[in-house]
Amino acid sequence: MTEEAKAAQPQTDSQTSPGVSVVGPGGGETIVLGSTRMRVLEDGSHTGHRLAIAESVLAPHTQGPPQHRHTRHDEGFYILSGTVRFTVGNEEYDASTGTLVMVPPGTPHTFANPSDEPAVMLSTFTPDLYVQYFRDLQEVLAGGRPLTPQANADAMSRYATEPATPDPS
Repeated sequence: MTEEAKAAQPQTDSQTSPGVSVVGPGGGETIVLGSTRMRVLEDGSHTGHRLAIAESVLAPHTQGPPQHRHTRHDEGFYILSGTVRFTVGNEEYDASTGTLVMVPPGTPHTFANPSDEPAVMLSTFTPDLYVQYFRDLQEVLAGGRPLTPQANADAMSRYATEPATPDPS
């Protein structure tokens, strides 16, 4: 295994208790979805699948996923830098550095980076159910297939998620 591959794998630090996962800078699994780069820091394999954590870099003027709702997991977003626009139903919120946005199951939401600067956010998924969705999308793109709304909806449906449209009221 190359040193780079070793660095990308979660490590168990000999100075810590057995089973402790340590992912250093540049470590983790990288998933590229268009202009968004995600680094999976914890995919649930070290948390009994209770929690997954990812860092995402949204390039300037990046549109996020279609508005959707999760039926079985909470999703949290902590903005590390820049500003991310969240659309929750019909409401828009601009979340700047230091803002935490928690989305409970059933809540329609999406996000985007409408600014001229990159935005970085840390996302949590409890339980870890949704990490495989991002892997599936990357596989669609790597296979040379377009990421159509139907392909996205099909992938979402495998992870207790469905497209949502804002309430017309």
